[in-house]
Amino acid sequence: MYKLISCNVFQREACWAVAQAPEVIDLEFLELGEHANSPNLRAKIQAAIDAADAANRYQAILLLFGVCGNATVGLRAGKTMLVMPRAHDCCTILLGSRKKFQEEFGAAPSTPFSSSGYLERGTYFLRTDEGLNTVVYGNVLAEYEAKYGKENAQYIWETLHPKDAAGGQDHKAVFIDLPQTAHLRLAERFEEEAQKAGKEYQRLAGDIRLIRDLIWGRWNGEDYLIVKPGEEVAGVYDFDEIVRAEKY
Repeated sequence: MYKLISCNVFQREACWAVAQAPEVIDLEFLELGEHANSPNLRAKIQAAIDAADAANRYQAILLLFGVCGNATVGLRAGKTMLVMPRAHDCCTILLGSRKKFQEEFGAAPSTPFSSSGYLERGTYFLRTDEGLNTVVYGNVLAEYEAKYGKENAQYIWETLHPKDAAGGQDHKAVFIDLPQTAHLRLAERFEEEAQKAGKEYQRLAGDIRLIRDLIWGRWNGEDYLIVKPGEEVAGVYDFDEIVRAEKY
């Protein structure tokens, strides 16, 4: 029996996977807007972890989040192990692999993107790093500075947010469309919104693999981090390992 704690941007996809899962899964979804405040989101996820741990009936607590602006860095496992995808954010999870993310976004990781979950659960049509009515990482640079020092923090930030990569990507609006939610025809609605905003529409085929395998218990070390009791999530911030488990 597993406990799934997930951002509700994945609610339809997660429910699709849970309906076919071999294990019994208890679900808990957190609001998409919580990403605007990383410490607040971290506290809410940790509270959900602690409550699930106290129930003392789960083999594992599954976290359907990426690093998410450092929101998952510092999360601690109690008596129950945690499992989460190795992903910077939901873009990798929606695409189904880090390799696909690097192919499509490696030159410009901050390219705006969206999905059915953003259109249904958010108050904006694009997931960006700055601007009004968007998910923001306002305190992430400060967190990097506190942990790694100002110079190293600036290097990490500029690596993840290149100003001139691929000639600049702010003109693009990328929609990640998964087969399990394609019947909603939200890609067409997104294209209309992109045109109104004067952006170049691009559709990418998504893949539910990382969501499905997390929920179905298929946790290979390449795609998933397992945090054992007494360990916490630590950020690596590269494009390969991304996160690791450390003793606390």
